[in-house]
Amino acid sequence: MNKKIKIALIFGTRPEAIKMCPLVKKLKENNSFEVYTILTAQHRQMLDSVVKLFGVVPDFDLNLMKPNQNLWELSSEILLKTKDIFEKENFDLVLVHGDTTTAGISALSAFYSKTKIAHVEAGLRTFDKNYPFPEEINRVIVDSISDLMFCPTDKSAQNLYNSNIKKGVFKTGNTVIDALLYVVNNKPSNLDFIGLNNNLKTILVTSHRRENFGEPLKNICLAIKELIEKNKDIEIVYPMHLNPNVRNTVIPILENIERVKLIEPLDYAPFCTLMKKSHIILTDSGGVQEEAPALGKPVLVLREETERPEAIEYGGVKLVGTNKEKIVNTIQELLNNKDEYEKMAKAINPYGDGHACEYIEKIILDYFAN
Repeated sequence: MNKKIKIALIFGTRPEAIKMCPLVKKLKENNSFEVYTILTAQHRQMLDSVVKLFGVVPDFDLNLMKPNQNLWELSSEILLKTKDIFEKENFDLVLVHGDTTTAGISALSAFYSKTKIAHVEAGLRTFDKNYPFPEEINRVIVDSISDLMFCPTDKSAQNLYNSNIKKGVFKTGNTVIDALLYVVNNKPSNLDFIGLNNNLKTILVTSHRRENFGEPLKNICLAIKELIEKNKDIEIVYPMHLNPNVRNTVIPILENIERVKLIEPLDYAPFCTLMKKSHIILTDSGGVQEEAPALGKPVLVLREETERPEAIEYGGVKLVGTNKEKIVNTIQELLNNKDEYEKMAKAINPYGDGHACEYIEKIILDYFAN
């Protein structure tokens, strides 16, 4: 192959960066590729720390984050800014990740420029267009116009087959496991600034999804408060998302409660170290549902549905929603029943072996060789 394959990887949020930066690094190691990184910066501060951690230097930074930006504004900005880049650079392939507005609109922009599209983390579905919103429609749009779809699991690949998308579908595992294992093994963090008590079991909590704003998040916080009151041998660590809809609910309920640590959002490396240190993880994050089982940590998902059902089927994850009693009872069972805890902790992680980037690299090479 004489001509290099000109590739752009575009992402704009911290979760995307975590899953795309290992792929950027892997593709850049191969002389068959000419690799460009485009940041929309849909999120700014939390994105930058991950890019820096992996040593990725963006070629284009659109810097689109604005306070209280709505989906119409963000979508139009992404569409127009990427149009200028795609028309000028004439990429052979544009890779987007997952289900963000950056992914959905960037893929649409690449489609308008008649550029080949690859979807990393393809095939995830809840089959409810309003849950999660707008992510479910973003992922459906991207899959429908992609030429290559890199699915993390058999089930995500089957979702595409069932939608009559059969060409260009590959199971690769999830690049988040590549990222996690790299950081845990090479970039461990000192957590002294959190003030963890080694004599207590740490329960890590993250909740930031739009559908949990308001009453659902209030129920989560009330469950945390009840658990602390019932169990003197636990501590709660809650890195709070920057969104005021999160903070304005969490702080009034949980501030100044003994053994509840409300902290600022963590960079990815210390967050990985904290996951490894934790006893149980309570989350509505998609990425954490994939990462924590790889570390042997039981995960309780604060959602009514999940597009990541595989770990539930394998036993490492449970869906608890936002009902206060169900959250409390499920965590209480894990705290009191060692066998139940061990069953979840030792469940097989279905999201890959940490070599997803290598598989994707080979698939792209084969695609352009034919």
